[in-house]
Amino acid sequence: MSTLTLPPVPGIVDLHPRLQAGETLFGAFVQLGSPLATEIVARAGFDWLIIDLEHGAGTETDLLSNLHAVSATPTAALVRPPSGERLRIGRALDLGAHGIMVPRVDLPAQAMEAVSFMRYPPDGTRGLALSTRGAGLTELGHTEIQAIGRRLLGIIQIESVSAVEHVEEIAAIDGVDVLFVGPTDLSHSLGIPGQLDHPDYLGALKRVVAAADSMGKVAGILLRDGSALAGHRALGFRFIGLGSDIAYIADVSRALAREALGV
Repeated sequence: MSTLTLPPVPGIVDLHPRLQAGETLFGAFVQLGSPLATEIVARAGFDWLIIDLEHGAGTETDLLSNLHAVSATPTAALVRPPSGERLRIGRALDLGAHGIMVPRVDLPAQAMEAVSFMRYPPDGTRGLALSTRGAGLTELGHTEIQAIGRRLLGIIQIESVSAVEHVEEIAAIDGVDVLFVGPTDLSHSLGIPGQLDHPDYLGALKRVVAAADSMGKVAGILLRDGSALAGHRALGFRFIGLGSDIAYIADVSRALAREALGV
């Protein structure tokens, strides 16, 4: 991989140094597709946000405005595209995503391919245009562009039995920075839907953390709320999502309605 140093580019947030220093970073998912809601969540002080195009209400049409909303804060703007296809990943990066969360990865070959889509040649197969927002809007030249890849965070989701069975191989891939558990999908794949205290589920979590630790990578997970935070930090998770904008609205709305109705 190139040893070129990337010059400062306004708006790019690189989380690698903090993760390498052993910090635990917290974030949230934004799924409403609303730039205003995204900025509100980003201003709460999270280290990162996932703009969710897989399950969220927003589409690629809404992505740039949501990336701009996050850029008004120090928060890293990460994107989960609908799939790990080259054009899906490349489009999000060209618009200025600071990293990609790749969903539905079951095999090492899929993870390796997705990472290649995040890197310019010769390190990968990402298409190159110096005029894109993700390349600094012409601020970088041909001799500087290679180093952008090392600023991007590569997050591979572990949310199936197959992914757990191959997690050690996935963790060994250069460019896979975070192994991120999707609790709902993983519990369903294990045949224990929603049973997040089941021994099989907890065993899978421990295997993911061990694989990440063995390769100097980071284990991540999405939690519904803060009540499970201490237990998952004790397991070794250091890239932790705490709910979503939809969940925040739903939780507060229901709590206020119950209080008002006396139920």
